Amino acid sequence: MQSTMEKVSTNKVKLRMELDAAAFQEAMQKAYLKMRGRINVPGFRKGKAPRTLIERVYGESIFYEEAFDTVFPDMYGNAIKEHDVKAVGQPEIDIETITGADGLVVVAETYVHPEITLGQYTGLAVTREDDAVDDEAVDQEIGRIRERNARETEVEDRPVQDDDIVTLDYAGTVDGVAFDGGTAEKQHLTIGSGQFIPGFEGQMVGMKIGEEKDLSVTFPKEYHAEELAGKDAIFHVKVHAIHVRELPELDDEFAKDVSEFDSFEAYKADITAKLQADATRNADAKFENALVDAAVENATLDVPPPMIEQQIDSMVRDMALRMAYQGIQMEDFLKYTGQSEDDLRGQYRDEAEKRVKGELILEAIRKAEGIEPSEADVDDVAARYAEQSGKDLETFRKGLTEQQREYIAEDAATIATLAFLKKSAQNAD
Repeated sequence: MQSTMEKVSTNKVKLRMELDAAAFQEAMQKAYLKMRGRINVPGFRKGKAPRTLIERVYGESIFYEEAFDTVFPDMYGNAIKEHDVKAVGQPEIDIETITGADGLVVVAETYVHPEITLGQYTGLAVTREDDAVDDEAVDQEIGRIRERNARETEVEDRPVQDDDIVTLDYAGTVDGVAFDGGTAEKQHLTIGSGQFIPGFEGQMVGMKIGEEKDLSVTFPKEYHAEELAGKDAIFHVKVHAIHVRELPELDDEFAKDVSEFDSFEAYKADITAKLQADATRNADAKFENALVDAAVENATLDVPPPMIEQQIDSMVRDMALRMAYQGIQMEDFLKYTGQSEDDLRGQYRDEAEKRVKGELILEAIRKAEGIEPSEADVDDVAARYAEQSGKDLETFRKGLTEQQREYIAEDAATIATLAFLKKSAQNAD
């Protein structure tokens, strides 16, 4: 096979590949052997007709598609390798010649990793902004932990009030007809949470244990179930129990219950230190992102559309996975929000392009500066992944595939490149 390459643009090339007649005849023979059992020829049982006879009856073109499918992957793969092409996405194929006598000539246009012209990337004038953790942030974090550790106590001597947790039955109807999802027993509802239809929770205030009542409500006009949107409904409810949340006192006993500390002051100091560490990491991430954005702004590159689409694919998969953990299917999410998959992908497009540009620029800077991570750098990244997976480093390493090792090394290289940018920026006048 012979091939030539022509540059079409900064992110696309054209490969012209030629396969001689003898090689293509071999591919056609393989196609014949694979297809003969499916071809009807009068006077012959399926699979018994000679190739020459089939070609006289149907024409030799009957084998072209199968023969092409047999040889093209290797032709394309060899051409990419020969010309050191970093292809992106699927090629656009044009068959110039395909016959048993003349062989096969194919032209494939494919997007490739773009040519990148780096601008200024050292000494970038980007200011790092570190946020100090104040007392209010510490108190809010402790308050969230306090809420998670609240106890529920049953109340029997008074009616429902705001913030109560009520156990109830309800049965909803519209025009006297029950509807899907409108009936449930022994449900828990925090009054004032806004969990139910507007007006529902407020009408429960003042109800007593064992009391039954009809609540009149109206579904929102933008309700996710179109058949109920804007409709008036009646919910018959019955109160079974009332509970209140009791928050624990913020004292030494609280600290012992929720941490390894014996005093509340020590516990609070630890919370402060952790919040400050988070703030520092966030500031570092913002600083890194700003440096990459500046380097991208100073560079010239034309990102191939397939790279953006692949990034969008990854972002949509991540979103679907996060929703699955919450018990929500992507199809249901799109239905409830009135979106199509194309709408969702469109929302991710700008961010996807930004991410791809950032990755490409970091890779170009790494090559320009000859940055390679040290073994210690790679070990640090591996240790982080090992900790996240709940394994010790040696056990984690033994279970890695070659592809996973390469991924960790690439991650370490990216971190080293970002460290180079940060050091340069911090030392800039």
